[in-house]
Amino acid sequence: MHPELFKIPLIDLSVKSYGLMMVIGFLAAVSLIRRLSRSFTPDPQLITNAALYALIGGVAGARFFYVIHYFDTFRDRPLSVFAIWEGGLELLGGVAFAIVIIFFYLLYHKLPVRRYLDVLAIGLMLALVFGRIGCFLNGCCFGKPADLPWAVRFPYDSFAYRSQISPNLERNRPGPQLQLPPEYFADSNSIQFLKSYSQLTDRQKSEVTKGRYRCLPIHPTQLYSSVKAVLLCLLLYLFWRRSRDAERSGSAGKLLTKPGQTFALMFVLYSIARFFMEFLRDDNPFELDGLTISQLIAIAMLAFGLVLMAILQKAKPDKLSASGSK
Repeated sequence: MHPELFKIPLIDLSVKSYGLMMVIGFLAAVSLIRRLSRSFTPDPQLITNAALYALIGGVAGARFFYVIHYFDTFRDRPLSVFAIWEGGLELLGGVAFAIVIIFFYLLYHKLPVRRYLDVLAIGLMLALVFGRIGCFLNGCCFGKPADLPWAVRFPYDSFAYRSQISPNLERNRPGPQLQLPPEYFADSNSIQFLKSYSQLTDRQKSEVTKGRYRCLPIHPTQLYSSVKAVLLCLLLYLFWRRSRDAERSGSAGKLLTKPGQTFALMFVLYSIARFFMEFLRDDNPFELDGLTISQLIAIAMLAFGLVLMAILQKAKPDKLSASGSK
């Protein structure tokens, strides 16, 4: 876990690992989308412009969803809604806002929307590969305790550690997973909080790093999600190539080969993978019948993707489909 990679000399500004991986993922996705859309893009700069708008909207959307989801934590500090540097973004909200912005951008410039959305789906999965590595370095989106050879331990005072030493009624957990003695806590205004690592004695530091009070090993769900994104990116790319080959051979009406269906498939595949990944995660509270908000959204995404697939299968070919792509 390395939430801060390094500090820039003189200005004492730290480079956050999550933010850096988001930037790398963004640049990789834009590069891939530009490359895949060369045959139907009149001006590559349009892709860059759309990506920049989507990035701004995506960050705003991710923050908006997080604030709505955890609104109670902002009641006493309303201005902290804008303190993005303190953390608090929800991926699904960012993706939703970004897709809406790109959709209207394409309509405004009268570009082939379905074709761009297809390559956008592939690019989004590539960006997610790096984004989830950022989650791992940041320590968020953590998994449940696991007795596996590849299970990982996060450090003292990490998100996972704080979760393990506390009850979590929102996840039907009345007691802590790791029973930490009272000496590791301090009181302030009748509120108990975990002591910082620097406040611990040498013995206590040894106990929380090597001894019985270190973090329980957990599923590296962030890395699972990164690998999942690699596989989805590859599958969507192969599906897109299949659609292109069908179009070139004059069989664009073949099942699930019309423009836009790669984009629809992204919703189907991602929603299924995310739904089951939530069973290994230990950070999101249960919302309805033991399901998290991400699982409920995944169900909606699956339904949307299937309906969109059916609609696009009956849709008329766009201009490029009729004349043949390059």
